[in-house]
Amino acid sequence: MHRKFGKSDIVRIADHAMQINGLEPGFSLQIEKQIASITGPARENSSDILDLTSLLWCSIDNDDSLDLDQLTACEQQSDSSVIIYVAVADVDALVKKGSAVDSHALNNTTSVYTSAAVFPMLPLRLSTDLTSLNPDQNRLALVTIMKVDLHGTVISSTVERALVRNKAKLAYDAVAAWIEGEGDLPMEASVVSGMDKQLRCQDRVAQQLRLHRHNKGSLEFQTFQPQAVFEGDRVVAIKQQEQNRARQLIEEFMIATNACTAHFLADRGGASLRRVVRSPERWMRIVAVAEEYGYSLPFEPSAQALEGFLAERHKADPLRFPDLSLVIIKLMGSGEYVVEVPGQESFGHFGLAERDYTHSTAPNRRYPDLITLRMMKAILSNSSSPYTVDELEYLAAHCTRQEDAARKVERRVRKSEAALLLQSMLGHHFDAIVTGHSEKGTWVRIVTPPAEGRLMRKAGKIKVGQEIKVKLVLADVERGFIDFERM
Repeated sequence: MHRKFGKSDIVRIADHAMQINGLEPGFSLQIEKQIASITGPARENSSDILDLTSLLWCSIDNDDSLDLDQLTACEQQSDSSVIIYVAVADVDALVKKGSAVDSHALNNTTSVYTSAAVFPMLPLRLSTDLTSLNPDQNRLALVTIMKVDLHGTVISSTVERALVRNKAKLAYDAVAAWIEGEGDLPMEASVVSGMDKQLRCQDRVAQQLRLHRHNKGSLEFQTFQPQAVFEGDRVVAIKQQEQNRARQLIEEFMIATNACTAHFLADRGGASLRRVVRSPERWMRIVAVAEEYGYSLPFEPSAQALEGFLAERHKADPLRFPDLSLVIIKLMGSGEYVVEVPGQESFGHFGLAERDYTHSTAPNRRYPDLITLRMMKAILSNSSSPYTVDELEYLAAHCTRQEDAARKVERRVRKSEAALLLQSMLGHHFDAIVTGHSEKGTWVRIVTPPAEGRLMRKAGKIKVGQEIKVKLVLADVERGFIDFERM
């Protein structure tokens, strides 16, 4: 008789995956003592901290998110431009460099999210309470203030320390349904006078930013990242996260903020930790992939040309677009952190068509953002940088390495979650798409539920992108193995 697996097993598997990838799944006694000694949220009285609590701030995040890193607000101007405010939690006010909590965060460098368990970079009392921009709470923040014209161009920006107050905690799907005319204004927004106009304005500006970014050649991918849905100890479904207008709103404001942060640091002449995706060395392989679809790309890397190809393929074949996205992402190479100093040529972010880009908007869940936050605060207070160039060089390599480790954990756990759902479906038949060949075998993705696995004993010739019928023959939760046979 087969052993029955449940959510607790997925948590155990996730915990083990964290450890073997060099990440700490829990917090030490020393950290617990440090957290217990904190009496409440950070408070500072300084003339350079603006009081922006009267703005109509709101947070938009996942339904279950409690670590609120950023708030947004806007003000329409008489010249048809819009001032966009993005507040980022001042995590540094309570998490000092070199403290026990900081050392743990430095080791992991990121929160790791799985459906069965979250491994936060910071203890929950900090990340979901004392440093989180929670509703109806005054919190210290760094606020990026951007003026955006009708064409989606950021024509000016600055950064200030400020006190902010979240007026409405909102969720992506509910806000998107309202924006797209498929649902009511969320109750949390409806009780705040003027919040509906705020959201409409923010949505309009975000779409202008988005169009401007794509016109410059910013790439639009759709990756395959399904999430398991648990009811008690059972996994009852696997859902693929859908893109929507509310997610786009936050995405555009965060991209703009990260670019403005990079400019702010560069303009003040200091070294900075940049997020880069280099111009693809394997560009000719990307050209060859496009040729397979009858599309011609130039011989020199061009983000605009690649975006045109991706947009055409997304429209022509949305079902297979996630698989094409993965191929192109692998050929481009993953993002990394690097140190840039004044006068040095910028690597830029090829995927976002930005020459200057950093990570700055999620200091509760990403360590590079906390580094950038500390450097920004030092500039604003006319203090020396908290990091030497040598320190930054080490941290850039370390954060890149640990981010890769976190992705491995998340992928490993997704496989076991899928196997947990599929273990009761052995012998069932599914529609599948061939997603790849390697030395280890041929890989397929079934559509419903969304899951990937290896094709065993394939019959006849098959090619990537081909639709086939398969039968599930193995769902090994412990090892995260899912095997199919062709029908």
